[in-house]
Amino acid sequence: MILKYDVIVIGGGHAGCEAACASANMGAQTCLVTMDMNKIAQMSCNPAVGGIAKGQIVREIDALGGQMGLVTDATAIQFRMLNRSKGPAVWSPRAQCDRGKFIWKWRAMLDATPNLDIWQDQAEELLVEEGQVAGVKTIWGCELRAKCVIITAGTFLNGLMHIGRKMVAGGRIAEPAVAHLTESITRHGIRSARMKTGTPVRIDKRSVHFEEMERQDGENGYYKFSYLGEQRPLQQLPCWVCYSNEQVHEILRSGLPDSPLYNGQIQSIGPRYCPSIETKLVTFPDRPQHLLFLEPEGEDTNEMYLNGFSSSLPMEVQIEALKKIPALRDLKVYRPGYAIEYDFFDPTQLKHSLESKIVSGLFMAGQVNGTTGYEEAGGQGTLAGINAALKAGAAGGETTEKTFVLHRDEAYIGVLIDDLVTKGVDEPYRMFTSRAEYRILLRQDDADARLTEKAYELGIAKRNRYDWWIEKKKHIEEIEEFCKTFAIKPKVVNGALEAAASTPLVYGCKLEDLVARPELNFEKLYHIVPELHEIIARLPNRQEEIAEAAEIHIKYKGYIEREQMVAEKMHRLENIKIKGKFDYPNLSAISTEARQKLEKIQPETLAQASRIPGVSPSDINAMLVLMGR
Repeated sequence: MILKYDVIVIGGGHAGCEAACASANMGAQTCLVTMDMNKIAQMSCNPAVGGIAKGQIVREIDALGGQMGLVTDATAIQFRMLNRSKGPAVWSPRAQCDRGKFIWKWRAMLDATPNLDIWQDQAEELLVEEGQVAGVKTIWGCELRAKCVIITAGTFLNGLMHIGRKMVAGGRIAEPAVAHLTESITRHGIRSARMKTGTPVRIDKRSVHFEEMERQDGENGYYKFSYLGEQRPLQQLPCWVCYSNEQVHEILRSGLPDSPLYNGQIQSIGPRYCPSIETKLVTFPDRPQHLLFLEPEGEDTNEMYLNGFSSSLPMEVQIEALKKIPALRDLKVYRPGYAIEYDFFDPTQLKHSLESKIVSGLFMAGQVNGTTGYEEAGGQGTLAGINAALKAGAAGGETTEKTFVLHRDEAYIGVLIDDLVTKGVDEPYRMFTSRAEYRILLRQDDADARLTEKAYELGIAKRNRYDWWIEKKKHIEEIEEFCKTFAIKPKVVNGALEAAASTPLVYGCKLEDLVARPELNFEKLYHIVPELHEIIARLPNRQEEIAEAAEIHIKYKGYIEREQMVAEKMHRLENIKIKGKFDYPNLSAISTEARQKLEKIQPETLAQASRIPGVSPSDINAMLVLMGR
């Protein structure tokens, strides 16, 4: 049987779901191929979305018309805004989700998406004709033909799971590995390698002594992930905190000879920023305890997730060690933690559109590009879906070379993709705020300001999202204009300023000058300047969200403008195209390392070249001179 589409997406994880929705919403006839329709967007590890920098990515996906934020808000059982003690540049939303409801909400989203079919099957062979992708063949003999194919296979490509010395092929627990797809891709000259990740034990909450743990409740404020949608409808549940101890560590150390990480069984590199408990013991041998979070998996289940205890030690070692934690002395588990090795493809072989440089029409997103995390996968999937739809001509049109690329000052997704394709990976890549040089421009509160109009012009963001942003933008500007023009008289406000531990005024000023003071915020100023509260109270909806966006913009205006100037300078290098203009192996004016790296990666612009490790500022200057700049 032969089925024909514009775009085929292989894999129904977080990257695949966002890619399929983005492509279909762009008007491309799209088919999502997944092995199990009942495990769409499965949260293979922690049932949580967001976190440091990851929460910003989810808001960017949402601003672009993606679904992850909406699904998260609908299924969240705990929400927190991380880093609130720091500046708004690093505030990061995070939600614990109901794992089962998350899957079915995503399934409902896919089922309601026009232009999107789901085919339950396993891709086995990539079809390529004269350097152009042509589709895929499945294990059941179906041939799916398309102008573009997006590979989002997660950890399934030649996946191998480890618990102690026991090894079982699989993409995740109780699910088969994909055995031949990698080889059908690499035969066309695309390089692959191996990575490793892991997941912790799952615990029966009926066996836990919660009275001996520290309770951690979420927040019940107005924050959420999506700029659309309603507040969290599900019951909000607490997480719990406990610690390992020396007895735990002693048992874990006794199992190290049987640990796949230390007996030579696993050769690939695991995630640096989410290490296994055995890696923590080896790396920090003098630390007497390690922090653990016990987190609920859903409203209606006894299953709980032990965050901080990822492990591939023998199951009896894991369980015996955990029983030495007082609150877990009567522990019962659903299954032990395990490690998994899988294939990925060197992301420097991709363009910034996430299309392969080697096979035209082949796109890759998610863990197959060497990343880790649902959010990083979803961000890549969104961009891959958009660009595949553009290349396929979207609604049945002619194939085009138009692409949608996000720069480093436009989105964390832009930072993520630029890091992947210009620097490559030697370990699973995880996003942090520290990876972005324009953090004050990439806040979680302004993703819609950065991206929604772009998405609407593309056709992926729908009219309701665009109309809400335009309304919000108008109200923000009204508040900013009010603060800019409203005159403050010292004799009227000085008493209130002193009560708020703020320096009294000597001369009159505008309200924006008070907003800029670090010790003052809108909430305190409502009592000092009732007119400010009145203008915000008149807003028809989302008053807190709009007020916060306006306050941040006023308070950090100078920092924002300065960072925009720096970004604009870098854009000058972004505009200098160098692809095909240099014969790098014979370019004696730059260092040997720079020649080798530039020849391998073939950057499109001078700015991209400047971010490649091993390419120095003097190398960039030499290239500028050679270009007559």
